[in-house]
Amino acid sequence: MRTCKVLFLSALLLGTQAAFAAALPQLRNFVESTHSGRASFTQTVQAKSGRKPQEAAGEMAFERPGKFRWTYEKPYYQLLVGDGTRLWIYDRDLNQVSVKKLGDALGSTPAALLAGKNELDKNFDLKEAGTEQGLEWVEAQPKSNESSFNWMRLGFADNQLRVMELRDQFGQTTRLEFRNFERNVKADAGQFKFTPPPGADVVGDK
Repeated sequence: MRTCKVLFLSALLLGTQAAFAAALPQLRNFVESTHSGRASFTQTVQAKSGRKPQEAAGEMAFERPGKFRWTYEKPYYQLLVGDGTRLWIYDRDLNQVSVKKLGDALGSTPAALLAGKNELDKNFDLKEAGTEQGLEWVEAQPKSNESSFNWMRLGFADNQLRVMELRDQFGQTTRLEFRNFERNVKADAGQFKFTPPPGADVVGDK
């Protein structure tokens, strides 16, 4: 479960309808007009083997470029913070902090669609993926060979991102469903900063 969460950042319904706007224009509108946001989410990870899916839930917030906070509350607490320069991953149960430089690596990860620099066509091959579950879908394939995932699908309705699905290099499929998505909200700058707790083991690029 911990690995699934990290891969996602180092590196988301109803009957089918045909009258929705195409997904690609909704994606571009969302990226170009959304500078910050916050939402609650549920996450389901389905292994290639087909064993029982792993489930998690929490809250997320972001501010372009490169700042985000991803908090897993269930089934256990884990925090991921992008401060614009580095990615901090805090596992409270292990009292361990992993840190790595964001750099250009953010560009080809799913997080780039929320917190990146609006360089979709530079980093992804995009195409319409039809209507399903009451949503219009875009499929995105990363252009970088170093990406942590093989493909991603994004489900939109009313120019709002509702669902993200991605298949990683281990054959796992992760689905994130967003709830109460608020766009262009005034963000608390402090939430995108991280200081390791006293006594925590810190590993990585400090």
